[in-house]
Amino acid sequence: MDNILKKKSFTFALRVVKLAQYLNCRKKEYVISKQILRSGTSVGALICEAEYAQSKLDFIHKLSIGLKEANETYYWLRLLHDGGYISEIMFDSIKPQTNELIKLLTSSINTAKENIKTS
Repeated sequence: MDNILKKKSFTFALRVVKLAQYLNCRKKEYVISKQILRSGTSVGALICEAEYAQSKLDFIHKLSIGLKEANETYYWLRLLHDGGYISEIMFDSIKPQTNELIKLLTSSINTAKENIKTS
């Protein structure tokens, strides 16, 4: 993995997997844990798909879906926090990682759009 977005999304996915395991084993929470597992791991998968996109527009499309998934993951994190399933400390430790992915994806999408305009 050579690209910062791939590295950070992979690390994030690992954290989400561990969080889902914690929610299942310790909190006996099965519904939201499946949702966050799906959205949190799909971010990196979509970034990997974008790497071999068929066109520049396909690249932007895949990253845009990844951005939506990152935003959805943040929603589930807020719900878990406000619902008392994860502590303030747990939420505060993963929130910056989530926000960073959202910012990196937004920047990558905007750059790709600009590159299309200038080509």
